[in-house]
Amino acid sequence: MAFFNSRETLVDDMLSALLQTTRLEQLATSEGTSVLVRAGHSREDGQVAVISGGGSGHEPAHAGFIGSGMLTAAVPGALFSSPPVSAVLEAIRSVTGPAGCLLVIKNYTGDRLNFGLAAEQARQEGLDVETVLVADDVALPDIDQPRGLAGTVLVHKAAGHLAASGASLSEVAELARRTAESLSTLGLALRPARLPGDEGDPSRGSELGLGIHNEPGADSVEVTGAADAVATVLDGLRPDDVDAGSGLVVLLNDLGGCSPQEGLVLAHEVMRQIGPQRIVRFIGPVRAMTSLDMHGFSVTLAPADARLVEALDAATDAPGWTAAVEPMPPRRRSGDAERAWTSSEADSEAGSGAPMRASEDGRPEAATAQACRVLGEAQEHLDALDRATGDADAGTTFRAGAMSVSTLLEDGHLGFADPAAGMARIARTLETGMGGSSGVLLAILATASSRTLDDGAGWAEALEAGIEAVSHHGGAVEGDRTMLDALIPAQRVLAEGGTVQQVAEAAEEGARRTAQLQAKAGRAAHVPDAAARDTEDPGAVAVAMLFRAVSDSLGT
Repeated sequence: MAFFNSRETLVDDMLSALLQTTRLEQLATSEGTSVLVRAGHSREDGQVAVISGGGSGHEPAHAGFIGSGMLTAAVPGALFSSPPVSAVLEAIRSVTGPAGCLLVIKNYTGDRLNFGLAAEQARQEGLDVETVLVADDVALPDIDQPRGLAGTVLVHKAAGHLAASGASLSEVAELARRTAESLSTLGLALRPARLPGDEGDPSRGSELGLGIHNEPGADSVEVTGAADAVATVLDGLRPDDVDAGSGLVVLLNDLGGCSPQEGLVLAHEVMRQIGPQRIVRFIGPVRAMTSLDMHGFSVTLAPADARLVEALDAATDAPGWTAAVEPMPPRRRSGDAERAWTSSEADSEAGSGAPMRASEDGRPEAATAQACRVLGEAQEHLDALDRATGDADAGTTFRAGAMSVSTLLEDGHLGFADPAAGMARIARTLETGMGGSSGVLLAILATASSRTLDDGAGWAEALEAGIEAVSHHGGAVEGDRTMLDALIPAQRVLAEGGTVQQVAEAAEEGARRTAQLQAKAGRAAHVPDAAARDTEDPGAVAVAMLFRAVSDSLGT
């Protein structure tokens, strides 16, 4: 039993209370999604806008950190789910003026992709947008994509303070990235979160290294009390390695289910075990980034960089922020009562449903139609490949994307008289009609390619820009067993002047090589290597099929 009305109304009920008790405004969006903005904000105030967001269930993050010297806007999603691309884009449009906008993104796949695609779309509309990725989790030291945890709030404060001072977007982004790279966070919980209507998994005991979406911890642990729990966390954080000689900033975060008494005891242990003389600023115990009612805590460490300390000391009216303090020795009062205390949409045509002019010879349209037919017919094969490492829906996902593009062609709503506009429309279609991470990744690819084509570049340069955007927002590189392993060799041959036949062959060879690669990004990265051995990556195979279909259609 918990004091919720229902899982379906939970987020709306919380936002209603926030809007009635804080200086926040709800943006009227085209799709009715939730975007919260600092009251009285003007795009013409000359300040960089700072936006963050993500799934709900982590309150006060993210809306609780909207305020002067912190966030300009927040985009809350459903419970433990990233907000949709459209909501992020409307938030960017609403608050971004000539000074530009910084997106602070936690390193979860949904957040990376949805915020990343929104950033690409906003740039296409002419808005100046930068992104910073927070990946402060040290629970899995060997993983290439650490999660973003409570340290994200320190990035909010650093970026928001510098933005309020009138600094440029490049300066704000540089400090945010430097802060994010300096953070280390590790959590420990006695009990996982209980979702509304769910009493939780009683078989899960104490765990070290949990995520904020109720993922199981990296290790099961047995702790005998607060001192033992803190020692376990600090052993994983290694304060001596974090301290750069200037002391430490420490954030003690309640994951949602600790009592006030537990929080104070944990704070006592954190300061005692690190040594109060080494702590320049201490924040906590505070609920900064929770996981519903998870009975646990996390500790975030960062070097006490002078610019970070300045930001932490600056005043803000953000309701969720708790002031940082400098630890001091406990004070004792003498027996004499009289004595004092003493101290011990860039292209409107591309973004609409209007008809589009076809190219003069119709060859790009015919090649696109052929690619759609091939991917549609490959559903069962791609689903079978995906069964080894995923939920066997890769073919279904690619078929949905192919059919949505095919429908545009048939209706006369897709043409390549203007290649940039055509790619932009494909991007919009894949975003809404394909679904899954693959749909967002391909939409990012098409969006960045469109923008480069619009600048007068050729197809090789456009594809290179699209690949760079996919790698940046998706976190994968060549060799990580993803669709990039087919895309990058194909682009390389195209840039060298190869024929479409040679480009297709390069993509096919890249896809074949994925059978011997270890997945390092996406869902497959969390599957035992043996499960995918000798099986090609379905995304890479789909890309190779696409290039082969284009080659067969064009004939040269």
